[in-house]
Amino acid sequence: MRQIPIKRVLIAALGGEGGGVLAGWLVRCARESGRAVQATSVPGVAQRTGATSYYLEWTAEPVDNSDAPTFAMSPVPACVDVVVASESLEAARMLERGFVTPDLTCLIASTSRVYTTAEKMHMVDGRLDDSLIHTLTQTLAREAILMDMESIRKAHQTAISAVLFGAMSGASVLPWSVEACEAVITASGKGVAASLAGFHAARQRALDAKNAVAVEQPVSPTQLKLAEVCTLGEARCLDYQDAAYATEYRDLVSQACASQGMSDELTAAWTEGARHLALWMCYEDLIRVADLKTKPERIARIRAEAQARDGQLVRVTEHFKPGIEEIASVLPQRLGRLLIQKTSERQKKKFQFGLHVRSTSLWGYLMLRGLARMRPLRRRSLRYHEEATARHAWWEAMRELAPKSPTFGLALASLPQVLKGYGDTQKRGRENYDRLWRTCVEPALTAPEGLDAAGKHLAEAIKATLSNPDAHVAPSPQSQPIRWFKQVPN
Repeated sequence: MRQIPIKRVLIAALGGEGGGVLAGWLVRCARESGRAVQATSVPGVAQRTGATSYYLEWTAEPVDNSDAPTFAMSPVPACVDVVVASESLEAARMLERGFVTPDLTCLIASTSRVYTTAEKMHMVDGRLDDSLIHTLTQTLAREAILMDMESIRKAHQTAISAVLFGAMSGASVLPWSVEACEAVITASGKGVAASLAGFHAARQRALDAKNAVAVEQPVSPTQLKLAEVCTLGEARCLDYQDAAYATEYRDLVSQACASQGMSDELTAAWTEGARHLALWMCYEDLIRVADLKTKPERIARIRAEAQARDGQLVRVTEHFKPGIEEIASVLPQRLGRLLIQKTSERQKKKFQFGLHVRSTSLWGYLMLRGLARMRPLRRRSLRYHEEATARHAWWEAMRELAPKSPTFGLALASLPQVLKGYGDTQKRGRENYDRLWRTCVEPALTAPEGLDAAGKHLAEAIKATLSNPDAHVAPSPQSQPIRWFKQVPN
């Protein structure tokens, strides 16, 4: 029996992305081109929407039934020709398991991410380093075709399966024509126009990636990352407030970085500082929450997650539990401060109540949009004044100390991480921030000797605070009512 070359393809996707549809298209194309083919799927449960892998083998040339080889039921590490991943972390899983090798494998993967539960629950920034995944893909694969498949899918309102199919066609890993691919998509009869549009967009992107010529970067990767963070921060401030606010953010970062010889260490400190500056300038108050909950893209995402069809109603109920502090924070400074001063701790706790607002109803939507339109009044609010005062002091300390010690600057840049949440959580974060400022930052400002050692101490103190936020906060005294008892006569 003659030896017939076999093509081995492994597809890594998430549940509900249409990986099974893609596998079906590939099987049909292989059969119609006269090749023997076999496909197996392994459903799994991951920390997101369920990871599923599809493994296919087909003959590299047309064969008849007498020459059909015996196929494997599952992939073998270091023996896979093509690995396709619909998401960046799924590509990393395939790298970790040894299915991608420098001498054999063409890796076709998306650069988009679907964050895991562990990443979302982390007290700090729990996201995995995407740049590390990118480096590994370029190192461990014979050829890496990378693109943002999620953006292509959204642009053409199609399933990720069509985008994956187009990327495989453009990467020249399929032994049949483009017309054969188009035919099986058309034969499916569902969302044909959108699927074909996504297919061709991804195919062109893959062709461009294969033909791209590497260009030497005139700046270092750390400087590129700083520029990217600044661009994202400016866009966030624009969405949060207005164009003047975005310009204010850009000016603050530009003034801090303009006059300094930027080493990689100092650039890393300013990159972290620019990221936290944008996050701090866009703190979440009632106005911001109302704006986010009524954005059209959020409603569209909820409908997509609920798999609602056109014409079907989806009801969304928002749960709020506002307190005196939250209400006072959006009031003008004097009025907000007066409200807090005149309210006892017992009244503050008693005032909290649950509020359920149906944001998909006319009344609920208009109420939230009305609150969101209070954005122009934010600069006069009590919370804005408090946040701006603390933020200004922090940024000025960054400008003074980071050039002297990038180590201390990097630690100081991460200090705003302890400011989180609202209500009691926000109050606890503010107390921790003030404590760290008094014990670690003020001494460095008054006596800036040994800043590198002080920076390491500050980084350790921030880490300890984030791991146990309640450890260093003194419990607030609890008031007890005075009880009078009638004296019993002897």
